[in-house]
Amino acid sequence: MSGQAAGPAFVVLGDVMTDVAVHSAHDLTRDLARGSDTAADIVVGGGGAGGNVASWLGHLGADVGLVAAVGDDDAGRLAIEMLQRHGVRVHAIRDAARATGTVVAIGDGGGERTMITDRGANAGLAAQDLPRHWFRPGAHLHLSGYTLFAPPARAAGQAALRMAAARGMGISVDPASWAPLRKVGPQRFLRWTQAAGLCLPNAAEAGLLAGTTDLETAARRLGGHYGCAVVTAGADGALWSDGTAVVRAPAAAVGPVAGGVGAGDAFTAGFLVAARQGAEPAAALAAAADVAVRVLRRPGARPG
Repeated sequence: MSGQAAGPAFVVLGDVMTDVAVHSAHDLTRDLARGSDTAADIVVGGGGAGGNVASWLGHLGADVGLVAAVGDDDAGRLAIEMLQRHGVRVHAIRDAARATGTVVAIGDGGGERTMITDRGANAGLAAQDLPRHWFRPGAHLHLSGYTLFAPPARAAGQAALRMAAARGMGISVDPASWAPLRKVGPQRFLRWTQAAGLCLPNAAEAGLLAGTTDLETAARRLGGHYGCAVVTAGADGALWSDGTAVVRAPAAAVGPVAGGVGAGDAFTAGFLVAARQGAEPAAALAAAADVAVRVLRRPGARPG
């Protein structure tokens, strides 16, 4: 728990995980030698969408606090220490009944990743666990969609959205992952997160939420619903829309891809910082892409 009385400028609510990132120049989801060995680079480190966004916000100099749940175990204690090294204030619930979450993220040569997830303690975050004094006018809440995918954590996410709206905070939401998003239902997610003023989906998530595979149409529809939307599309860059105008930015030059897990979270942090500093959409997209490239160029989801 943070002992500081004043709440941070950014409040991030989301998962903290131990990342086991598996990366290869090949598509391991297709070329895995079943029953034998397949060579790959493996990096173990901090992860989870909430932890990643908070770490990058802290690394970029923002005043940030993370609300999360970890197990009462060595992995949980290490997770908190790693976050604090990046300047993150951590309000962490220690769950004696669940282990700290773990994700195995399998990347291919193009930066795409497939995840095998055990959310562990993250699933047990409850509404009463929220640090209410952090929710204050002028601050910004960023909510990871993972929090909304199952109870009881869903109630914590919904309570955070209500409290942030009532207290005049800025609100952004990341839909997190297309498979659980499809399971809970796009319309339910849109309804749950209608208080947000900014949505940051990738192309697959935007397609589900907007009901179209055309990225510009998806960006406009989501921009109209939330007020502002930023759709990331990997090598095809990113789009910003307020429901009417569309600003498209190319992907930053990467060179050889060495990582990829957490690139979207780094992009989110870069965009949030630039937007809070008053950057115009094109400049904010460019700044966000520059941060995301740092993840693509090295293994691991967090700042080096």
